[in-house]
Amino acid sequence: MATRLKPVDAVTIGVGLTGSLAGLELTGAGLTVVGLERGAPRDTVPDFQSPSIHDELRFSIRKAMMQDNVKVAVTFRNTSDQTALPIRRWESFLPGQGLGGSFVHWNGQSFRAQVADFIYRTHHLERYGQKFLDACGPDLTIQDWGVTYDELEPCYDRFEYLIGVSGTAGNIKGKILPGGNPFEAPRSRNYPNPAQKEPYFGAIFRKGAESLGYHPYPQPSSNLSRPYTNPLGLKMEACVFCGFCERYACEHYAKGSPQTTILPILLKNPKYELRTGCEVLRINLDSTGKKATGVTYVDAAGREFEQPAELVLICAFPLNNVRTLLLSRIGKPYDPKTGEGVVGRNYSYQTTGGTIVFMDESININPFMASGASGTMIDDFSGDNFDHKDLGFIGGAYVGAIMTNGRPIEFHPTPPGTPRWGLEWKKAVARHYNHTIVITQLGTSQSCRANYLDLDPTYKDAWGRPLLRMTFDFPENDIRMSQYIADKGEAIARAMGGKTIVRVATKRPYTTTVYQSTHNAGGAVMGTDPKTSVVNRYLQCWDVPNVFSLGGAAFPQNITYNYSLTIGALTYWALEAIKNKYLKSPGPLA
Repeated sequence: MATRLKPVDAVTIGVGLTGSLAGLELTGAGLTVVGLERGAPRDTVPDFQSPSIHDELRFSIRKAMMQDNVKVAVTFRNTSDQTALPIRRWESFLPGQGLGGSFVHWNGQSFRAQVADFIYRTHHLERYGQKFLDACGPDLTIQDWGVTYDELEPCYDRFEYLIGVSGTAGNIKGKILPGGNPFEAPRSRNYPNPAQKEPYFGAIFRKGAESLGYHPYPQPSSNLSRPYTNPLGLKMEACVFCGFCERYACEHYAKGSPQTTILPILLKNPKYELRTGCEVLRINLDSTGKKATGVTYVDAAGREFEQPAELVLICAFPLNNVRTLLLSRIGKPYDPKTGEGVVGRNYSYQTTGGTIVFMDESININPFMASGASGTMIDDFSGDNFDHKDLGFIGGAYVGAIMTNGRPIEFHPTPPGTPRWGLEWKKAVARHYNHTIVITQLGTSQSCRANYLDLDPTYKDAWGRPLLRMTFDFPENDIRMSQYIADKGEAIARAMGGKTIVRVATKRPYTTTVYQSTHNAGGAVMGTDPKTSVVNRYLQCWDVPNVFSLGGAAFPQNITYNYSLTIGALTYWALEAIKNKYLKSPGPLA
């Protein structure tokens, strides 16, 4: 029997980026808010300090900051005629757990989406026509977002200044500026901080890319280039290029995580209460099924509680947002056979690849001196920045020298033909460790009818609830795109003077055993039609208007870029609608 607690105005399921931001904005509007986080409390001091935070075995290999998949795993299969099995070791993607969520262990790569991304289907129909889209893949289910870039631009700007993004603007109010990305969407003002210093590997990439007529620019980064005080008065420090960003927390207050940019203010607010070690079992609904009455959760001691609330915000990792909706029976589950239903529909990922460039011994890269986002890159082949009409695919990828570390367990590049172990392997690692550049390509992921999320009929979590089941493989459209972009990366590698070049492009089948990206997207997508979306343009659930689903689950298909900045912008967008519209007149906003 659950113990019923004192009602509050709002509850957030998860206290990562979106949950922290929701708590900050809603308490600022006068609401009482409870934040429920399944993981542990943690702060820069004492939890993120060296030398323990630089334990590569603990954090990179054993995934200490990730979701406990002994208690809650995800099952996976490539196609719906296969039997899904639980993922017991996180490799392909890394859902975070603990206060701050995945925004604690992210790399800090901070991109805005492009104008066309938000009107994706409309843009491609207008430029290429329905016949072209059908040829790319008749089962593609791409759609518009229901919100435009111009509407989100102030939210992007606000979020960039909150977390202190370092970069070089390429387009301010339509004026193209030297040194920045000429393809970026127009911004209202410059970044709050200048770009990070360019590493040597970035300079070599820049020279090679420029020789081919491309437009290199410094990667925008939430690892700061200088000391900075954000609009909340929180002070951040400059990145020291320690090489421990992704999979690690920042010990120097130099990365834009909730611990450095939001939580020190939020946790002091008397209207906010953080509860950690709390696993939310479900969102509770009234007898009509059209209104949430709060949530039921279990604490670390195994005690069950009911937390009544007027407003419920799902702020978990995207996969967990979808699972929460399914377990709570909010929205109609998607059926790939009929194409009907919405919850779990349009799951997408990221299409990756790259080129490994083995340089001459006279070229010293020093890969261990890096931040998570100090690369040099080009956007010439991102999104729809190039003509696709004769290529047979939509989408694209950025290409860049984006080396985030030279850590000894993970980074030991060797050319083809090297033995996998023994003396000759060790010699090859010693020869190439300091003389190898990795070119990354990160690209779009098109949603399609066969890729979706639902509840597994067999496997359950530690509380007896069905696990989330992922059915996913790369659409042929994305395979063609990846191969095309890999050719471009290989050409840049040759222009850089590479002695040996290894070309890597996405192939089928998708596997969960090799890291690719933690940009899982979709499953609770936004839109203007309840038949093809779970939430409206304000991230409000169509079926239960006092429930909002924030985060990457809202993406109808995935963009070229690391999606963190767009998640932040969408969160501000939704919270402004809640404060200025919903609270004044609770009910559907669209």
